[in-house]
Amino acid sequence: MSVEINRRNFMTISAGGAVLAALPAAPGWTKAAAAKLDYGVASIDPLYAVAYVALQKGFFSQENLDVNYLNTQSGPRTKQLLAASQIFVGTSGVSDAVALSIAGKQAKVVFGFDQRVPFANIMIRKDDYDAGRIRSVKDLAGKSIAVTQPQAATWLMATYIATKFDIVDKTKILGLGDFATMLGALKSGRVDAAISTISMIDSAHQEGWGHTLFDVTDEAEWNTVFGGNVPEVGCYMLEETAEKQGDTVQAFVNAMSKAQAVLNASTPEQISDIIFKDYLGGYERPAILRALNVYKKGVWSQSNEISAESYNRLTSIMSQGKMYTDAELAKVPFERMVDMKFLAKAKRA
Repeated sequence: MSVEINRRNFMTISAGGAVLAALPAAPGWTKAAAAKLDYGVASIDPLYAVAYVALQKGFFSQENLDVNYLNTQSGPRTKQLLAASQIFVGTSGVSDAVALSIAGKQAKVVFGFDQRVPFANIMIRKDDYDAGRIRSVKDLAGKSIAVTQPQAATWLMATYIATKFDIVDKTKILGLGDFATMLGALKSGRVDAAISTISMIDSAHQEGWGHTLFDVTDEAEWNTVFGGNVPEVGCYMLEETAEKQGDTVQAFVNAMSKAQAVLNASTPEQISDIIFKDYLGGYERPAILRALNVYKKGVWSQSNEISAESYNRLTSIMSQGKMYTDAELAKVPFERMVDMKFLAKAKRA
């Protein structure tokens, strides 16, 4: 989908209130043509609101960028398009940038969206909670947890959380396919729990049968298991792009930083007013508002910064053969993977 950015016509007003005609450009002066770039985002979700705000508010055009926004439909497809140089920058999991680099296409993460993994929630049936059968993650010993597929990010979260509660060898982690199938399996009792997205939880709670056992927005719960911030989603590009087209990268990050300032200063209702019609119209607005409230409460990063500490937490979750060997991850240290200089400059502007 290509999104045309609205351009504002500026005019100068004199102290007396008269409108002055725009002065002609000086002889020989020509405005540089806007840099064109393709920007791929892994799916359509209010999680990506900062990108939608940047597009809707015209912040890219203010930076002299002509941005073609694409729904790339998944993290794996986003990194594949980037590896093939079919997009300039992608937004999906930071782990996708790590995977791309380990595969031989060095990536750079330049902007962070969040501070917690938004789909690391564990949901059970309310009946099981009310009856006292399952009251904590430890109670899932001997029971089953649904994920999308083995080695997927949902599987990684289930494995990591179960490991922290010392039940990983006692729990069945079942790959069932997509989120809709997982939700149906949990509702019907085919599985005892499911790694759940915000929308899955919202649907089950609205229908009255779901209970959130592990909630990523509960700071105490999150810190007990993960120990602090973990970057899940970010903007990344090929290393050679960051090195050879630094001015364009800077303009892109400038626009995203402006959009984050809007998110920080806005209520969920105001954010919905900006982005709902053009980017999230396929959803019900009340559901979008509920999701935006959750993301603002404890998922989104207000600074967009990714620290060495938070990056190392992410790679430790992926380590010890869960996704990669320690030797593989040693090749992608923070200093090689994350470049926050563009964000720092954007904030000084």
